[in-house]
Amino acid sequence: MDREKALNLLLKYNKEFFHIKHALTVEGTMRYIAREFGEDEEFWGIVGLLHDVDYGSFPTLHCVKAVALLSEIDAPKEMVHAICSHGYGLTETTCKPEKKMEKVLFCIDELTGLIGASALMRPSKSVMDMEVTSIKKKFKDKHFAAGCDREVISNGAKMLNMELAQVFEITLNAMKSCENEINDYLKIVIS
Repeated sequence: MDREKALNLLLKYNKEFFHIKHALTVEGTMRYIAREFGEDEEFWGIVGLLHDVDYGSFPTLHCVKAVALLSEIDAPKEMVHAICSHGYGLTETTCKPEKKMEKVLFCIDELTGLIGASALMRPSKSVMDMEVTSIKKKFKDKHFAAGCDREVISNGAKMLNMELAQVFEITLNAMKSCENEINDYLKIVIS
C-alpha cells in the first residue's frame, strides 16, 4: 500500500484540521507501537492514517462507508477489516477487533483523543512535557474530554492483556515521537 495514495484518499474525504491531525497522530502512534511490537510499521501506520477515512464526509456511516472508499485505492481485505473494526460496538460495523493491530487501533483511537485534549490544556499545548500521571488524572475525570470513551480504552487494554498504565505510557511515548513532524507537516499543508 502506497502512503501517498492513502494520504490523498484521506484528504479527499476529510477537510477539517482536527480530523487530519487526528489521522496523522493515530498513524504515528500505530507506527511507533508496531516498532515496539516487532510488527509491520508501514502497514500499521497506513491503517492508522486511514482509520477515519469516511468520518469527515459520512459521519453517520462511519466504519461502514469506509469499505467503498478504501476500494478506491484497492486496499487489501486485512486493512479494510482493521479499519472497520475500530468502530466495533460504537458504530453500525459488525467487524470485531481480532488481530493485535486491530486491538491496538481500537484502544488508541480514543486514547490519542484524550491525550491530545489534555495537551491542549497545558501551557505548552504539547505532549512533550506530559507525564503518564497527567493522563491518569484526566482519564478519571469523566467531565474532561467527555467524548473520549473511557470504556473503549479500558476494553482495548484488556483485549491487549495490558494494564491501563502500560497503554497510557506507550501511547504517550508514541505521540511524543511524532508530534513535531505532524505539526511541521500541518503548517505546510494547512497554511
